[in-house]
Amino acid sequence: MAEDSDLERTEEATPQRIQKAREDGQVARSQELTTFTLLLAAAAGMVFLGNGLIEKLLKIMREGMQVERELAFHSDLMINRLFQLAVESLWSLGPLLILLIIVAFFAPLLLSGWLFSTKALIPDFKRLNPVSGFGRIFSVHGLTELLKAVAKTLVVGSVAALVIWGNKDAVLALIAIPIDSGITRTGELLVMSFLLITGAMILIVAIDVPFQLWSHAKKLRMTKEEIRREVKESEGDPLVKGRIRSLQREAARRRMMSEVPNADVIVTNPTHYSIALRYKSDSMRAPKVVAKGVHLLAARIRELGEENHVPILEAPPLARALYHHADLDSEIPEKLYTAVAEVLAYVFQLKRYQDYGGDMPEPLGEITIPDEMQISSPGNEE
Repeated sequence: MAEDSDLERTEEATPQRIQKAREDGQVARSQELTTFTLLLAAAAGMVFLGNGLIEKLLKIMREGMQVERELAFHSDLMINRLFQLAVESLWSLGPLLILLIIVAFFAPLLLSGWLFSTKALIPDFKRLNPVSGFGRIFSVHGLTELLKAVAKTLVVGSVAALVIWGNKDAVLALIAIPIDSGITRTGELLVMSFLLITGAMILIVAIDVPFQLWSHAKKLRMTKEEIRREVKESEGDPLVKGRIRSLQREAARRRMMSEVPNADVIVTNPTHYSIALRYKSDSMRAPKVVAKGVHLLAARIRELGEENHVPILEAPPLARALYHHADLDSEIPEKLYTAVAEVLAYVFQLKRYQDYGGDMPEPLGEITIPDEMQISSPGNEE
């Protein structure tokens, strides 16, 4: 089953999967890159600090070899002298040690950047299982690490042998020169040999870094089912989201229909569009659309308007313009102010006539709509 599962992991990891792996402390790391960087920094430090370091160490060695009569008969003075020489040695090696500490801290960041995860510090007792341990030893990863170690030994060992063989004459010549010059020359040979041997690890690093990136990406691969599950978790189940949207639309429709009885007028197409308008001069800057709809919803708006004695006015061009250019529960566009003002003025005059009598208002004529606000009517509209 595990092999089948691995074979099914054919999809590249999603950004969410990669981010979760980082939070768990799982990133691509190359131990060879870290080792090479550290050794290279040590070699560079010896090149730039080598002469001064050798002189200081020679001075400390001379002082350590000189034993006064008092030191020989007083052990406490000998201990103090030893402590003093140790402190001087530490101060002499301090710049090189500080450089190596800094490089050791930042070298692992070269491949995957900065990462701090407390989850990586939590003990994993499953790793204490001897069966799993043998499985890791004899796994593909274990075999790869073994081959890498063998290759590293062969490459570094071969380069070291060539360096030593190439400098055998220089090493033998150290016998014939004074000790001060011999120590300096020995330091130069060691630094040069160290640089050459360290440089040989470039080949190992050039192979290991792409391999670690590929291995990490392969480890994070996902199955199609995992991707589908992640999409559901991040975006929600499409069925649930659809149901929620449906409930939201229904609730919004109920709120909208509850505003129809409070409208001042309903402008219709007369059958395809219905737009309910409301205007209160003391609290509104412009008339507002409180309900709108087409077809069945438009018919329901008209029914509610008739039940609540809301004036219904047929004005097809205005109805189409309001439906397409005015948002629900928002003020009408400024370009429709004049047209809507004519409608409201007629409605208010009609209401005054019905309530108080007087002169019957003249029928509303054709309402002019700006060209840019007009919507062509479909062929099946009445």
